This record gives sequence, C-alpha cells and structure tokens, in this order.
Amino acid sequence: MIDFSQLDRTIHEKGRLSIMTLLASRADAWAFQDLKAQLDMSDGNLITHLRTLEKAEFISGEKLTGDGRPQTLYTLTPSGRTAFVAYLGVLEQILGLGK
Repeated sequence: MIDFSQLDRTIHEKGRLSIMTLLASRADAWAFQDLKAQLDMSDGNLITHLRTLEKAEFISGEKLTGDGRPQTLYTLTPSGRTAFVAYLGVLEQILGLGK
C-alpha cells in the first residue's frame, strides 16, 4: 500500500510544485523574473514560495549585482533534487494504483 504521508508537504503545494518542476527541468539557474513570467505569479506570492523552499534547503538563490538591475538566480540544491525525485516516485505509485 502507498504511504501517502511520504508526499512532501513542502513540495506538494501547487505553487512550490511548479517552482520545483521548472528548476528541475534544466541544469542552469532561473532568474526570478523568468520564474514569475512562466508561473504567472505576483512578486509577493512567488517570494513567499521561494522562501519556503529555501528554508527547507530545496533551492538556493544567488543575488547578482552589476550592470543594470540586480537579479536573483535560483537553482535546485542536491537535497532539493533528491526530495523532488522521491516526491515524483510517490506520485508514480499513486498513478499506478489509479490506472
């Protein structure tokens, strides 16, 4: 039987799942503005989700300053990638049961 408690609540929320999926989809970092545009989230909503994921150490943000506007780039951490893969594994089990 599937242990539904293995679904990581930090990742499971729709906004954070979307962020984790985008960050896992490519090797390079995502800029805050790119995440915002792709996910169609407000600044405040996106920042709240990013902070939650950073607190869980699933993502890391790097603030770049220099020419023009400062920007923050986000990437999955190794522990974030591990947690995301485990999360997907539980979802696959659930999907298998539902078929």
